[in-house]
Amino acid sequence: MAKLSSPVLRYEKRDRKAYLILNRPEAMNALSTELSAAVSDAARDADRDSDILVVIVIGEGGRAFSAGADLKEMTRIDGEGKADRFAGLLHTDGIAECSKPVIAAIDGYCLAGGLELALRCDIRVATAKSTFGLPEPRRSLLAGYGLHNLSRMVPLGEALHMQLTGSSIDSQRAYDIGLIQQRVPDRDALLAAVEHMAEEIKLCAPLAVKAIKKIVTTGRNLPVEYSQKLGVPIEQSVYASEDRIEGPKAFAEKRKPVWKMK
Repeated sequence: MAKLSSPVLRYEKRDRKAYLILNRPEAMNALSTELSAAVSDAARDADRDSDILVVIVIGEGGRAFSAGADLKEMTRIDGEGKADRFAGLLHTDGIAECSKPVIAAIDGYCLAGGLELALRCDIRVATAKSTFGLPEPRRSLLAGYGLHNLSRMVPLGEALHMQLTGSSIDSQRAYDIGLIQQRVPDRDALLAAVEHMAEEIKLCAPLAVKAIKKIVTTGRNLPVEYSQKLGVPIEQSVYASEDRIEGPKAFAEKRKPVWKMK
């Protein structure tokens, strides 16, 4: 168990994977300012830890990945005349900034800020019972990251339907439009699927994985020619590494590669 664990977030490291376990099941893992900060801090710690290759985010309890912002806390802060303070603190930027692959393991409600947290992850896997939505306008609120990025990840009409109506979609629809990458029957299958996916990532050279994520996330909204130019120095650093020599050599010698991350 890592030092960054807290009552609202269990942070565990095992087998080169970091698990960020949202631990407010009684509140459907609603994102309080404390939990949001804990998620970002843990993600940054995992990013700095050279032993960690994959980060997994999951909600405790089986009812929700996260049902969104803690509206009870928001109401209290509004009553103190500090509405901007709540909005300013409710960020999970550490997930978006993480240079390592981040998988969202979704079981149950994934709504509002919870969906935004999942969107900050690189890959999303969900159980059949899971539901997804951005209900903010039904409370005269605006989604933050989700408002700006959902339409970059799913067809525009699908994004606007969710955003303008505040309605939810089920996991089958989420899979059909590409919001999630894998749909599984239940929580046991979810854990198995995420573990398998993480193990597949671990087969790849860490330097190559990190380079792929940086090139894709930086260049995905740019014309291809600009993305390619931005990627050149990153690609060169991978090709100049010892691991680039090790990969083909291990293949030729019919053995598993030993990555040195240099």
